[in-house]
Amino acid sequence: MHRVAVIAVPPATTFDLSIPELVLGETVVDGRPGYRVRVCTARPGPLATGGSLQVGVPHGLEAVDDADTVIVTGTSAREDIDPRVLAALRRASAEGKRVASICTGAFVLAQAGLLDGRSATTYWAMSEEFSTRFPAVELRPDVLYVDDGNVLTSAGLSAGIDLCLHLVRTDYGAVAANAVARLVVAAPVRPGGQAQFIATPLPPETGTSLAATRAWALDRLHAPLTRAGLAAHAAVSVRTLTRRFHDETGLSPLQWLLHQRVIRAQELLEATDLPMDQVAGLSGLATTDSLRQHLWRRTGLTPSAYRTAFTRHPEPGNAAGTTARSPK
Repeated sequence: MHRVAVIAVPPATTFDLSIPELVLGETVVDGRPGYRVRVCTARPGPLATGGSLQVGVPHGLEAVDDADTVIVTGTSAREDIDPRVLAALRRASAEGKRVASICTGAFVLAQAGLLDGRSATTYWAMSEEFSTRFPAVELRPDVLYVDDGNVLTSAGLSAGIDLCLHLVRTDYGAVAANAVARLVVAAPVRPGGQAQFIATPLPPETGTSLAATRAWALDRLHAPLTRAGLAAHAAVSVRTLTRRFHDETGLSPLQWLLHQRVIRAQELLEATDLPMDQVAGLSGLATTDSLRQHLWRRTGLTPSAYRTAFTRHPEPGNAAGTTARSPK
């Protein structure tokens, strides 16, 4: 079981604080929990939050010493962070633990010096303040999350869900991550480079969401799909389809299709022994060359290397059980 310590820095953002346990806690691998999540803070007990809710945190920072991954969630405190928290994060990073932040938790990682010389992101509304205070960090204010080796950062609020799903996918594969996404009624794993939708307001509720068309397309990824075909299913023009697709997903229809096809290919590589040409065909990528090109662009691995790295194997002495492996 992968051990996760979630550090709450007061005044904590309660939504962010709930995300790791909500997402990681729903991860089940071979009938067993994939993660043990413990929320901790420098001073256990009642925790100040940014709202009216009262939260009790039972664990101290000793939980960090026992963790494989340490996550700092959002906080209204962006300076003068408790030195005990900073020391625990530095120690965790020095020991090679994976360290992550959600939303303004990036300010805590930056104050600990863990983001210097790295790419990172945070909530877009705080990006100017962040860049001013931490010029040594290569801030990417317009993305959902950044995976920079053993240090990961996410944008605000729901982007923390995307980050945690990305962690599940890294640890246990696309099948497990998409199963968790369905359980928590979230979008499938989204690429970290997707925009935070900073300047685009939510479209008015008209009862004309393209969710049904996207579901229809997901059932037909193996078949040729075009913007015209998607527009016909949605009973709108291609121009309207493209506009509304971007409003609802942040991607064009063809970008969204390609992303979903690569996800399907990853699932097939992880969960089946199908030949590469069949994986390409069933995922809609058509040819092994196309499969190789798009998978390499997304993961830096060839299809065969990806299968070797992420294939699940039976446990010794338990033909029915499986374990997940991921590259170090």
